[in-house]
Amino acid sequence: MIKEKEPISEGEALDSFLAELDKGSEVKEIAGWESGFPELSRLLNGISPGLYLLIGPPACGKTTFAKQLCDQVVQRNSIPAIFVTFTERKRELRIMTLARLSGLENREIRRGSAFLLHWYGMPRARIKEADQMAPSWEKLKKAAEGARGWLDLVYIFEGSEKTALQEVKDHIRRVQETKGSRQLLVIIDDSQRLAPSDQYFDARLALVAEQLQGLAVNHQVAVIATWPDLGKEGTSYHLSPWEWAERVANADAVLVMENDVERTKRLTEPNRAVTLHIAKNRDGEKGTVAFDFFPAVAKFLEATPGPSG
Repeated sequence: MIKEKEPISEGEALDSFLAELDKGSEVKEIAGWESGFPELSRLLNGISPGLYLLIGPPACGKTTFAKQLCDQVVQRNSIPAIFVTFTERKRELRIMTLARLSGLENREIRRGSAFLLHWYGMPRARIKEADQMAPSWEKLKKAAEGARGWLDLVYIFEGSEKTALQEVKDHIRRVQETKGSRQLLVIIDDSQRLAPSDQYFDARLALVAEQLQGLAVNHQVAVIATWPDLGKEGTSYHLSPWEWAERVANADAVLVMENDVERTKRLTEPNRAVTLHIAKNRDGEKGTVAFDFFPAVAKFLEATPGPSG
């Protein structure tokens, strides 16, 4: 018979908790992990264990943003990450990462080394840093090699129509055991696919959010889940960022992505302006962050505020 553990009072736990707080010698401006986007990190107070719901209309860049966020959190904080994808294949997600790191366009990378060598040739000068090299196959390889260390912490799993929450839990357990770390970032793209397909679409959100919040709490991991906003602007089906926040009681943070039509007019096609509304945030502030989205190289940059008026 297994002996049950004796309950520990808060007084008994106090010394160990103070010791835990005393471990960090570095002065940190935020409590959680750096996101790689300074303003987003400040408003969120970093990324910590819990559920972050990323909502936006189709084709606004949610997958690209989620993959960039995944890569940047891993690179800056040296913690492992899982990216569960239902729509994009591993190949496309890898191309996104390589395009962003090298500056070469997605469509160029898809054509392979023969095209890049034919179009750009071999660089004449020997340059060690990838960001200083002219576009070329060699630049792509150099950028990839420079990322190898932190990419060893990223795992991509392709989901299917049969994928359920238990499969995600199995991925978490296996990666935690492989890396010997409880700290983990979990990205679930198109998380609505975790709900039964015969369930009314609007009813899926509460169910999936409740399940993912439980996953985050029970495994002490940060979960970032994307969700499509299928409501058309100007109709009764379109929700404001704050209405989305009210609908998702279980999420620790609700981030709503919207296309900024007016600011997009000032950018060169196909680049787009995007606003990210932090409509709910238990650990930090509410607010908005402006981004410029460069689809050709799968890259988001926080936008520099322009002159008012």
